[in-house]
Amino acid sequence: MEVYKCYDDINPVKHLDSFKYKLFVNSLVFYSKSNQNIPHLLSSQVIIFSTEPEEEHRSFSKMKRGKSRPSKDDGKGQGESPCISFKAKFGSKLSKKIAPNMCVMTHHTECCYFTDEPAILETEDLDKGFGRTPDPDTISLASVTAVTTNVSNKRSKPDIKIEPGAGRPMDFQISVTVIECRQLVGLNMDPVVCVEIGDEKKYTSMKESTNCPYYNEYFVFDFHLPPDVIFDKILKLSVIHSKNLLRSGTVVGTFKMDVGTVYSQADHQFYHKWAILCDPDDITAGCKGYVKCDIAVVAKGDNIKTPHKANETDEDDIEGNLLLPEGVPAERQWARFYLKIYRAEGLPKMNTSIMANVKKAFIGENKDLIDPYVQVQFAGQKGKTSVQKSCYEPIWNEQIVFTEQFPPLCKRMKVQIRDSDKVNDVALGTHFIDLRKISNDGDKGFLPTLGPAWVNMYGSTRSYTLMDEYQDLNEGLGEGVSFRARLLVSLAVEILDTSSPEVMCSTEVQVEGVPNISDNAAGKIEEFFLFGAFLEATMIDRKIGDKPINFEVTIGNYGSEVDDTPTKPKSKKSKKGDGDDEESELIQGSSDEEVTDDGELVSVSTTPPMKPVITDRNYFHLPYFERKPCIYIKSWWQDQRRRLYNANIIDNIADKLEEGLNDVQEIFKTEKAFPERRLRGVLEDLSHGCSNFLELANKDQNQSGKTKLDRERLKSCMRELENMSQQAKTMRTQVKKKTVKDKFKQAQIFLQKLRFLADEPQHSVPDIYIWMISNGKRIAYARVPSKDILYSNVEEETGKDCGKVKTIFFKLPGKKGFGPAGWTVQAKTEMYLWLGLNRQRKDFLSGLPNGFEENKAVKGPGMQSAPPISLIYTMKQIFQLRVHLYQARSLFAADSTGLSDPFARVFFSTHSQVTEILNETLCPTWDQLLVFDNVELYGEACELRDDPPIIVIEIYDQDTVGKADFMGRTFAKPITKMSDEHYGPPRFPPQLEYYQVYRGNCTAGEMLAAFELLQIGPGGKADLPPIDGPTDMDRGPILPVPIGIRPVLSKYRIEVLFWGLRDLKRVNLAQVDRPRVDIECAGKGIQSALIQNYKKNPNFSTLVKWFEVDLPENELLHPPLNIRVVDCRAFGRYTLVGSHAVTSLRKFIYRPSDKSVNNWSTMGGKIPVKPDDEKDGKGKKKRKKGGEEAEEEELDESMLDWWSKYFASIETLMELQLLQNNYSSHSSCEQVFNRELENEFEHFEDWLHTFNLYRGKSGDDDEQNASDEDRLIGKFKGSLCMYKVPMTDDMGREMGIDSNMGMFQNIPHNDPINILVRVYVIRATDLHPADINGKADPYIAIKLGKTEIKDKENYISKQLNPVFGKSFDIEATFPMDSSLTVSVYDWDLVGTDDLIGETKIDLENRYYTKHRATCGITASYAIHGYNVWRDPMKPTHILAKLCKDGKLDPPQYGPGGRVKVANRVYTGPTEIEDENGLKKQTDEHLALAVLNHWEDMPRVGCKLVPEHVETRPLLNPDKPGIEQGRIEMWVDMFPKDMPAPGPALDISPRKPKKFELRVIIWNTDEVVLEDDDIFTGEKSSDIFVRGWLKGQQEDKQDTDVHYHSLTGEGNFNWRFIYPFDYLMAEEKIVISKKESMFSWDETEYKIPARLNIQVWDADHFSADDFLGAIELDLNRFPRGAKTAKQCTIDMVLNEQEMPMVNIFKQKRIKGWWPFVARDENDELEITGKVEAELHLMTGEEAEKSPVGEGRNEPEPLEKPNRPDTTLLWFLMPLKAIKHLVCNSYKWLIIKIVVVLLLLAMLGLFLYSMPGYMVKKLLGA
Repeated sequence: MEVYKCYDDINPVKHLDSFKYKLFVNSLVFYSKSNQNIPHLLSSQVIIFSTEPEEEHRSFSKMKRGKSRPSKDDGKGQGESPCISFKAKFGSKLSKKIAPNMCVMTHHTECCYFTDEPAILETEDLDKGFGRTPDPDTISLASVTAVTTNVSNKRSKPDIKIEPGAGRPMDFQISVTVIECRQLVGLNMDPVVCVEIGDEKKYTSMKESTNCPYYNEYFVFDFHLPPDVIFDKILKLSVIHSKNLLRSGTVVGTFKMDVGTVYSQADHQFYHKWAILCDPDDITAGCKGYVKCDIAVVAKGDNIKTPHKANETDEDDIEGNLLLPEGVPAERQWARFYLKIYRAEGLPKMNTSIMANVKKAFIGENKDLIDPYVQVQFAGQKGKTSVQKSCYEPIWNEQIVFTEQFPPLCKRMKVQIRDSDKVNDVALGTHFIDLRKISNDGDKGFLPTLGPAWVNMYGSTRSYTLMDEYQDLNEGLGEGVSFRARLLVSLAVEILDTSSPEVMCSTEVQVEGVPNISDNAAGKIEEFFLFGAFLEATMIDRKIGDKPINFEVTIGNYGSEVDDTPTKPKSKKSKKGDGDDEESELIQGSSDEEVTDDGELVSVSTTPPMKPVITDRNYFHLPYFERKPCIYIKSWWQDQRRRLYNANIIDNIADKLEEGLNDVQEIFKTEKAFPERRLRGVLEDLSHGCSNFLELANKDQNQSGKTKLDRERLKSCMRELENMSQQAKTMRTQVKKKTVKDKFKQAQIFLQKLRFLADEPQHSVPDIYIWMISNGKRIAYARVPSKDILYSNVEEETGKDCGKVKTIFFKLPGKKGFGPAGWTVQAKTEMYLWLGLNRQRKDFLSGLPNGFEENKAVKGPGMQSAPPISLIYTMKQIFQLRVHLYQARSLFAADSTGLSDPFARVFFSTHSQVTEILNETLCPTWDQLLVFDNVELYGEACELRDDPPIIVIEIYDQDTVGKADFMGRTFAKPITKMSDEHYGPPRFPPQLEYYQVYRGNCTAGEMLAAFELLQIGPGGKADLPPIDGPTDMDRGPILPVPIGIRPVLSKYRIEVLFWGLRDLKRVNLAQVDRPRVDIECAGKGIQSALIQNYKKNPNFSTLVKWFEVDLPENELLHPPLNIRVVDCRAFGRYTLVGSHAVTSLRKFIYRPSDKSVNNWSTMGGKIPVKPDDEKDGKGKKKRKKGGEEAEEEELDESMLDWWSKYFASIETLMELQLLQNNYSSHSSCEQVFNRELENEFEHFEDWLHTFNLYRGKSGDDDEQNASDEDRLIGKFKGSLCMYKVPMTDDMGREMGIDSNMGMFQNIPHNDPINILVRVYVIRATDLHPADINGKADPYIAIKLGKTEIKDKENYISKQLNPVFGKSFDIEATFPMDSSLTVSVYDWDLVGTDDLIGETKIDLENRYYTKHRATCGITASYAIHGYNVWRDPMKPTHILAKLCKDGKLDPPQYGPGGRVKVANRVYTGPTEIEDENGLKKQTDEHLALAVLNHWEDMPRVGCKLVPEHVETRPLLNPDKPGIEQGRIEMWVDMFPKDMPAPGPALDISPRKPKKFELRVIIWNTDEVVLEDDDIFTGEKSSDIFVRGWLKGQQEDKQDTDVHYHSLTGEGNFNWRFIYPFDYLMAEEKIVISKKESMFSWDETEYKIPARLNIQVWDADHFSADDFLGAIELDLNRFPRGAKTAKQCTIDMVLNEQEMPMVNIFKQKRIKGWWPFVARDENDELEITGKVEAELHLMTGEEAEKSPVGEGRNEPEPLEKPNRPDTTLLWFLMPLKAIKHLVCNSYKWLIIKIVVVLLLLAMLGLFLYSMPGYMVKKLLGA
C-alpha cells in the first residue's frame, strides 16, 4: 500500500515504511493505486500521531472514518480509484484536537507499529512544548489490538465456545441456620420451624410455650443438579404450632424465596437476617412473626466468607435486618399475577405411523393424537388450563391467577405445554418468563407486564419416537435443538388492597375463562424471506460415515421435513395454517418443482445430498468447490421487527464495548503503554453509540401489536442508555493512569447492563435451526438467533451476521453434547444468511463474496426475481498459506503421566496439515512452518484480502494405541498479501501472537503463532517472498519458523535453588526412594543432585545450580520452564513421578534493586508510637449505644483472661471503623484473620517457592482445579532466578560473597532441624452435620509426620459450633515432618469415627519466611498474666538479629524512651511491672514498637506476623471444593536449639459461673377477668403467676392461686428460685441436658438469659387460661415502674426510649412490669401488671444466705392479705354444687344420662341376642 504526502498541490511520492514524517497539512488525503487496498484501510483502525518540527510534541488521537466503499463496476476491481479523505477539524475539545502535522498508521494485528519511534511512548515529552499542549490525560486512542480476529465487512466473528454451558449438573450445598423466632402470633404456642427446599423437609426441635423460641440449629441440603434447576427451587421457611407424631400441627406463617435469589447476594448468603412470616391462607392478616436465620448457597469451588459471630446486640433491630435482597421494600404488598393463555400453534405431530394405524383400525379415523394443556409453575405453586382434546391448534382463552407478595422473591415463571395422557403426561415445550426482564423497579419503573405476544418454545427434534432421548430439552433443561410450538400469552400484575372486603383471602391458584383476543393483537402478519448459501462444509466428523449428507434449514415449522410445510395463512386467519393435505403439498428441496401453478415461489429448505470426501484421518469435507448450494424459505410471522431492531442496536453497542474492553485487557496483560488512552476511546464509542440509540429507537412506523411492555421497555432502555451515555462521557474525563483499572471494572458493569437490556423477553420470529442429515438420520445441528441475521435499511439495526459469511460449527444435540463427545466439531460450515421481509428482498445477495453467477431453478419469464438454488463462482484465486507455529503452553494433561504428546492439526478451507509430535510435554515448542500450497479460494481478490476464511487449529495428544485425544482448539485469521503488494512493514512479516486454546467451555492453554496468506500471482511461486529459516539447525523436511518472525533471542542464565521434595505419594504402588529433579527450559536443562534416601532426608545436598539458555528478548514470549521429578530405580530404570510447568518466568527475573529507593528515609522522621500504657483503659467511661453514659466500674484484672482479648479482637474485626480506644477492656488485641494466615502473606513464598507436581490425566470437569486435587502427587520446594548474561557490575557486586550460591545469598542451610510445634485450637464453626439428628460430636485430631494425636475422649456432644480451647505440643524434625494436618472427626459410639473436614498447613515455609511466622509479635510486651510474651527470644534479641541479617546498624536505644534504627526514630514506654508490682527499666517496649513497624524499613522491611488467630476452611476429600466448616487456631514453632519456651497459654473454654436468680412476685394488678362468677355472674379471675428462665421450661415454677379476684388484683408474696450457669463474656446461659431418653450423654446449649413471667387463670375442670406474659432480657430490660399506675404498655412497645437495666450490674431491682397478649386483631394489649423483685446472687453468696421457695423457710415471706371471698368454696360447697348442677351444667347432665341409658339397652340387646336366635333356630 502506498500513502502520499500532500503539500496541498505538490505531487506526493513516499512509502509508508518510516514513521518519521513531518507534514504540514490541514486535511490529509490518501490515494491508493489499486482499489483493492482501500477496504483494508477501512476495516482496520487508524491512529494519528502528530510530530512538531519546532517542538517535539506528540499526541494521539482518533479519526472518524469516511464511509466510502470500493466501486463495484464489473466486480473485478477495475473501477475508478475512489479517494478516502480524512478531515480533521481543530475544535476546542482536546479529544478531537489534532496538531497540524501528522502521520498515519494502519494496523491489522496486535502489534503496535510505533516502536521505531520510542519517544511517542514517553509521556514526559507531552508536558513540554507550547502553551496549548494537550494534557496527556485527555488523549484517547482507537483500537490497538484485535484480540482474536479483525472484524470486517463480509465475515462475522465465529463463536469460540462450542459446548453448551447450560444443563450440566453441578454440586450445590445449601446451608440454613435457624437461630430464633420473635413476635410469633398466637397464644402460648409450641413452635417448630420447618425448612423446605424442593421436596426435602427438615424440622427444628420443638420449644414449649413461648412466642420467641431460640433454636440455633443448622441444616444442610446437598444437591447435584444443573444451576438453572437448583436456582428455580423454592426455599420455604414455615413455623408450625404444636406439631407432634399424631398431628401435623397448624401453620403459623411461611416465608419463601427461590435459591437463585440467595445465590445472587454478595458472598451467596444472607447472614443473621429476619424473615417475615405471612399466612398463605389469609392474605389480609399481616405479619405473623419473624424468623432469624442464615442462608448460604455454595456451588463447588465457591468460597463462603463467614462474618465473625459477635455478641448479639445489634441484630435486635429486626426492621433493619430483614431477609430481603437490597432494594426490596420491607412492607411487601400482596399482588395477583394474571397469566392469560390464549392459544398455541405449530405443536409437533405426535402420531407415529404405528399408533395412527392402530387408532384407525379401532375408530376408523385418523384424528390428532395430542391432548394439550398448559401448566404454569410460580413461587412453588402450580396452575393448569383445561385439556383440549385431540387438537394441534388448541384455543384455551383461560387465565391462571397466582396470589403472591410483590415484589416476589422468585425470579422465573415456568410455562409448559404438556400432552395429557392416561399413563403419564409429557412436556411438549417449556418457556421461562423472567420477571426481572418484564418489569423495572426504578422510580419510573413499571410492574411486570407481557404481551399479548407469542413465545417460542424449543426442545427435542420434531420427529416422534416412542422413547424420546431428548425429552429433558422439552422440560427446559439445556438448549433446545428444534422448534416445538409457540404460545400466545399475556401477563399482568395487580397490587391488591387487602383492606377492601371483597378481596379473597386465600392464595390458592385460580383458573378462569377470558374473552377471545383479536387476530392482530400480537401484530400484523407479514411475509418473511430467508435465504442461505453454503459456501463450504468441512471438518465433518469421520464417525458419521461416508453416506450422502445434506443440510436442512428451518424457521419455526417452515422448511421442516417432518411436518407438512405450512403455507401462507388465509387472510381471515392471523396464524400459520399448519396445513391439511388439501391445503398444500410437502415440497422437498429438490430442484424440480420450483413454482406452483399460480407462479408462487415455493421454499427450498434442504441442500441436495452429496457424498463427503476425505480431508484427513479425522475429518471429511463436502466437495462444493465452485458450485455453492442455496436454500430459501418463505414464512409468515407477526411483524415485530422493531423489537429485534432495538435489541440489535444495543447488541452492537455491547459488542463494540466488549471488543474495546478486550483490547484494554490485552494491553494490561502484555503491559503495553497507555491502556488509559485506549479506554478513553472505548468510552467515547460507547457514549456515541448510546446517543445514537436514542435517535434510532424512537421512530416506529407500525403501531399494531405494540404491547405495554414494548412501550415501557423502550422508555426504560432510552433512560438507561441516555444515562450510560452521560456516565461514559464523565468517566472518559476521569480516566487517568492511576484510575484506569477501576474505570475498566465500571465499564464491565456497563457491558453486563447492555447485555441484559438487549435480551428481548417478547419473541417474534423464531430462531433458525440448521440440521446436518446423513442418510436420513439427524446428526448435528446449529442454532442461529433470528435477530442476528435480520435485515434493516438502517445499518445499526441490522443483525450482526446478516448478509455476512459466518463460520458455523455444528454440535451434537442434548446430553450427547456434554463432555469430550461435544468437543469434537461435528462439521464446520461457512454460511451466508439473510432474513427480511419479502418486499425488502432486492439486496439479499449483496453481502456474498463477489464473482458468482446465479443458477435459477427454472429459466423462463417472470423468474428474474426468483432466488438462486445454487451459486456458481467463476472467479477463483490461488494462495499459499504459511502457518508459523512456534510454541504452546499450559496445555491439557491427556496421559496418565500427567503430560501429553501434543501435535497440532491446522485446517484451512479443505486442506489440513499436522506438526510433528513432541513427546511428554505440556509446553511444546514446535518451531515449525507449515506451508499449504495451491489453496483455491473463490471470490474477488480484494475481498479475500480483507476477509480471508478463518483457520482452525486443533491440538491433539498422540497415543500409541487408538485414536489421538482432543486437547483443545483455537481460531485465527491470516494476514493476506495480494500478488501486487510489497512484502514489508508495517504488515509483514507478521508478528507472533498468543491465541487462547479452548476445550469445551474451559480454557486449556495458549498457542503462540502467526499466519500469512500470500496470493500466487501470474509469475507463479517464484514471486513469493523467500522462506529464510535459521541456518544453524537442520531438521530434515521440517521447516523452522523463518527469521523475522521467530523471536530475537539473547542469552540468559537461570539459577535454580533445589531445596527439597515433599509429600510424594506412591507411583505405580511403589514408594519413591531416590528422586531427582530435572529442570528444562527451551531445550536446555539441568539435573539436581540425587536424594539418596527420600524417607530419611528429602532435601537436596547441593542447593544452587545454574544453566544458560537462549530466550526471546520479549519477556511475554518466554517459553515455560518444566520441572520434572523422576525416581531412579534399580538396573538404571527411571520412572516419572510428576511434573510442573512454570508458565510465566517473569516473576523470577532478577531486576537489580533501584538505588534511589534507599535514600527516601534519610530525613530521619520520628514516628511516635503511642505507648501502650497499662493504665489507659481503667476507670474510663464507655459510650453506650443509647447515647447516655453508663458507669463502667473499675476493671477487675482477674476477670480478664485470654478470651477477653479474643472477644475484643473479634469486635475489632467487626467494627474496624471504631477506633481501638473505644473498648472498655484495655487488653491488647490480637489479629483475627478470617482466612488462612498464608493468604495474608503471599503463601510465605518470599524466597522459598512450592511447586505442585501433577500426574495423571486432567479431569474433564467444568472446573479444572477440582480434579487437580486428585492429580497432585507431591511438591517441589525451591526457587528460580534468571538474568541476562554477561552480568552488569552491580549484579556482580550484589552476588558478592558466596559465588556457589549465586543470587541466593543469605539463605539458611537445609539440614534437618528439631522443632517444638505448639498448636492452639480455639473453636470450629458451621461444621457439616455428620449424624442423623443433624448434629455432630466433634473432636480434634492432629497429625505431624509420624506423630498423631486424637483427642477422642474430649469430644463435644451434639455441637456444630464447638469451642475446643486446647493446645497440643508436638516435637517434629524438618524437613521430614513439615506438613501439619488438623482434622475434626465425628465421634460415634459404634463403628468408626467419620472425618468431618481437615486442613493442612505447610510449617516449613512458615518457619523459614522472613515474615517470621514462628511466633506472632504481640502488640504490647508483658512478663506475666494472660498477655505474657510467648517467644523465648525477647523483642530486643529479635530486633538485633533482624538488623544483623539485613546488614543494618544495630538499634541505638537513647534516653527518654527512644530508639533509632536505620535513621528512623521510634518512641515508647521504658518501664515494666512484674507480678509483685515492682517496676523495672527495659528496652523491650521500644524494640517491640520497631518490630510492629518493620514493614516501614527501607530495603529489608516486611510485615512481621502479628499475634493472631487464623480461620481455616475444613475440607473433606470426598466432597472436593465445598467447605465443611471452619476452624480457628494458630501455631507457634520453637527451635529446640534455643532456650525452651514457657508453658502454653491457657485458652481452655471459660467455665460458666454459677448464679442464682431470686424472683419475688409481690402483687398483680389490673389482670383481665376471664371467668363469670357461678353465683352472681360477675367477672372474676383465679390468678396465679408462672415463671421460668428461657430454655429451662421444665423448671417452671408457679405461685399459689389467688381465687376470685374481682378487680384483677392478686397478692402472692411468693418466691421463685432459679439457679443457672452463665458465661459473662458471651452473655449466655449454659444448659446441659439429655436431648431425649435415648441420648448417650448430655448436650450443652447456650441460650440468651431471658426471664419469662406469665399470668394465668386457674380452672378446676378445664385447662387453665393464659392471660398474658412478659419476657425480660436479663442483660437489658426496662426498669420497673415505681407504681402500678406508671406501668404502661410502652415499656414493651417503646423499649428503646425506656431506661434500661442489667441485672448482672444492678444485682437487685424492684418495680412494676406489664403483662401483654395479642387481641383478635393481632395487636398487643396490656392484660395485667405485676410487682416483682429480682435479686441476683453468685453461687457462693447464695450458699451463704439460703432462702426457701414459695413462702418456706429459711427467710419465709409473710402470707398475703387476701379478701375472704376466697373461702366461699369451703363455706358453701352444697350451694355451689346445686348452682352448678341446676344452672350451668343441667342440659349436659341430662344428655349424659340419656346416652348412658341408650348404651345400656344396646349392651343388653347384644348380650341376649345370640341366645334368643339359637332358641328360634332350634324352634324351642
